[in-house]
Amino acid sequence: MTFDLGPAILFCPADRPERYGKALERADAVILDLEDAVAPADKAAARGAVIESDLDPERVIVRVNPVGSGDIDADIRTLSQTDYRTIMVAKAESPKRISRIDGRFAVVALLETAKGVSNAERIADLANVVALMWGAEDLVASLGGTSSRKPNGRYRDIARYARGRTLLAAGARGKAAIDAVHLDIAGLKRLRIEATDAAATGFAATACIHPSQVEVIRAAYRPAAADVAWAHGVIAAAKGERGVFSYEGRMVDEPVLRHARALLQRAGA
Repeated sequence: MTFDLGPAILFCPADRPERYGKALERADAVILDLEDAVAPADKAAARGAVIESDLDPERVIVRVNPVGSGDIDADIRTLSQTDYRTIMVAKAESPKRISRIDGRFAVVALLETAKGVSNAERIADLANVVALMWGAEDLVASLGGTSSRKPNGRYRDIARYARGRTLLAAGARGKAAIDAVHLDIAGLKRLRIEATDAAATGFAATACIHPSQVEVIRAAYRPAAADVAWAHGVIAAAKGERGVFSYEGRMVDEPVLRHARALLQRAGA
């Protein structure tokens, strides 16, 4: 099982079926949210809306309620009546419980508690897990904190640690990593900075909560023309070289060539 949906993945409350199609049209993929976005009294109706929906299942993730909650059983029964086969498990913490999820479903494990982040490597090891995502606000709340960000908008150290650990745990096991949502809808400058960093460090995608964030994320993940030209050039130059060589005044070895290949992959070249 692989995960390759594109860089901008948009959350959509599952109890707002009138938004499903537009959300998928605007983004690379959509996450239909049966968890926090839906009030307990509205979950049954939201599940009915998911059953009635007719979206491309290859571009849909459904966020289900935490493993161990009574709601996840109803969520799985709901999805068994659809063609949707990729689920995002909210507040993923227990590798044992995640491994027991119905084998028809590929799992994106959302690490958003202290216990979940501390089990990142064990969760990434699971065969049914195709990607890891991390969440800042629930993580800080699980620690008794009140904010994941400093007054200047930058993440606090604990959030940066969780972000890095999620990326490393996923990457070490050949799984994709998804960066957390940016809650400040108007803060597109900070989103651009963080999405650019996410792309440069190896995240496969950034989740978002508003359509206005989609193009910012896509642009951040899209390599500049000059970088694409450099990547083509250095890979072509490597064909006539053995071992380490110099290209445009820069030492080039295998890690640099891997950077170039990854850049071309993101560019679709």
